[in-house]
Amino acid sequence: MARFEEIGTATIPGNGTRLRLLQRNDEFSIRIAGTTGELMNSRLHGSEDALATLACERIAGQHGARVLIGGLGMGFTLAAALTALDADARVTVAELVPEVEAWNRGPLGAAAGHPLNDTRAGVHIGDVADLLREGDGNWDAILLDVDNGPEGLTRKENNWIYSPEGIAAAQKSLSSDGILAYWSAGPEHAFTERLRRAGFSVEPVIVRALRPGKGARHVIWLAW
Repeated sequence: MARFEEIGTATIPGNGTRLRLLQRNDEFSIRIAGTTGELMNSRLHGSEDALATLACERIAGQHGARVLIGGLGMGFTLAAALTALDADARVTVAELVPEVEAWNRGPLGAAAGHPLNDTRAGVHIGDVADLLREGDGNWDAILLDVDNGPEGLTRKENNWIYSPEGIAAAQKSLSSDGILAYWSAGPEHAFTERLRRAGFSVEPVIVRALRPGKGARHVIWLAW
């Protein structure tokens, strides 16, 4: 069996954590240097697809829909969103690590079908939190997959996204009929209640990492 080969590295701004991009034939893996676990794998993207599909089906057919995605990753959430949305939609992906965009415009892009080549897609290099703090009320859907879930793994600053302050900022950033969605590696009842206390109706949805019925169980919170 072929072995994974490192084809790229990047440092997360602000904390010095180093990411590694590895490839084995047509399979890609992103890992934190010095650990054995994976942050993501190109063969396990069912829940990333679901993050976009579950949210975007709520705004299907909406004229000129504006969607914000926090975290580019391997591009699967972006690809699923573009599939679900109309031709006049606009999707902005906020990605903190510039090299991740470069990877997606390079060899990694093939995994998700090169969604960055779609003219409806744009990339904001920077923290999605900065866009949420603007609170412009113009996003019809906000999809957040910036860490492992409410308990940050890669960057402690990500915890703000899941805090009452972060939730309030996201709420102000949504249009009147907008949908907010969070990805998590696992359930957390306290976060469900935090969203409800903010005034949202909330639906936690269990999804599978590989495909329906296969792979680890992840959670998508839908809030509106």
